[in-house]
Amino acid sequence: MCSSIGKSSGLKFNKDFFCGYSPLRINPGYKINTLTKIKKVTSGSTPEVSLIVDKLYNSIIEAGTYIAPSIKVAEGSKAIENAQRDINISFVNELALIFDRMGIDTNDVLDAAETKWNFLKFSPGLVGGHCIGVDPYYLAQKAQEFGYHPEIILAGRRLNDSMGDYVAMEVIRLMIKKDIRVKRAKILILGVTFKENCPDIRNSKVFDIIKTLLNFEMNITILDPFANSNEVKQNVGIDSIKLIENKKNDFDAIILAVAHNSFTQLNFRLFTKKMQ
Repeated sequence: MCSSIGKSSGLKFNKDFFCGYSPLRINPGYKINTLTKIKKVTSGSTPEVSLIVDKLYNSIIEAGTYIAPSIKVAEGSKAIENAQRDINISFVNELALIFDRMGIDTNDVLDAAETKWNFLKFSPGLVGGHCIGVDPYYLAQKAQEFGYHPEIILAGRRLNDSMGDYVAMEVIRLMIKKDIRVKRAKILILGVTFKENCPDIRNSKVFDIIKTLLNFEMNITILDPFANSNEVKQNVGIDSIKLIENKKNDFDAIILAVAHNSFTQLNFRLFTKKMQ
């Protein structure tokens, strides 16, 4: 719409109108790193506009601001922040796959490695949300437009996108090992949002777990104190309950998919048929 207005009225970019930009930097679900406490990258289509935008954000951002040389640089910084985290998590996810086959606890290995001062400790898990699971694709697409095929970025994405199916199949494997019938088994999913203590379900990889289990005709119950039940039902056709309504100890398996604080004190034995 802006483009058509410019053509019809003869307005020229950086002469008749200007642009200011600051990439999104928020940490959903956390009370410490809120908007005003995270340093903000700012930019503008001219040096003068950059100063105006920076002054605006400086009026509310307690952590301060950083003026990027251009809008492209500002957006590039946003893309690589999330791509870097995505790649780091994909690395420890791959380690988890390897160490699981070796019969080694991945967390024990990470704890030992963390004793070195420059080791960066990340935890294996599901990578979803509207930033980390998406921005690397934007960066990869732009790279391909310029004739470069990114290897590491896309490899990390593929691995992280596969973790939901992996978790589901591991649950099925463990059920078979314990002689628990898979078809029509009752499964309790704890947490469905894309991260802990946050109501956002966008691009949550827990849905990948659920959809895989549904392919095996399992009966799924979802418990999440944060998720909107209507939004969950739109994704997988299952209501998300706020409290555990069924206390008959009849779940065949429980998956702690999202580590909400309210789940840490749950006694899982109360909700399963039996613990073997």
